Amino acid sequence: MLEDLYQEVILDHNKHPRNRGELPDADRVADGYNPLCGDRVRVQIKLDGDVITDARFVGSGCAISTASASLMTESIKGKRIQDVRKLFERFRRSVTEDGEQNGQDRVLGKLEVLCGVRKYPARVKCATLVWHALQAALAGKDEVISTE
Repeated sequence: MLEDLYQEVILDHNKHPRNRGELPDADRVADGYNPLCGDRVRVQIKLDGDVITDARFVGSGCAISTASASLMTESIKGKRIQDVRKLFERFRRSVTEDGEQNGQDRVLGKLEVLCGVRKYPARVKCATLVWHALQAALAGKDEVISTE
């Protein structure tokens, strides 16, 4: 029953993505590409010091990729960069096989709905692409981030 609810949340974020669209005054931008399934995403963030005040994404991808981008942008607004980096590491571990063993899911809040991708290794890249692009944006890297 919980998996059904998670699937509904993912489908809702895919059909009605939050924070999709350009952020014209973005302070940091990075692109990501998943050659395995063709997902492409651009992450744009606005900073006030070391706090992310706004985050948006544009691009095209599968339901998992789009839902992950939508959920990520909701989750990082108002957070300090160092806290977002920690959240990325927890998320990354949670969507891999180690996450289940270490109980990482419980600390993710809304992002927990994506943890089921760990059962499908090819889909892990779909879920993490936007997160890798975010890390590149935070680091000021001006290159396309690939999952390969």
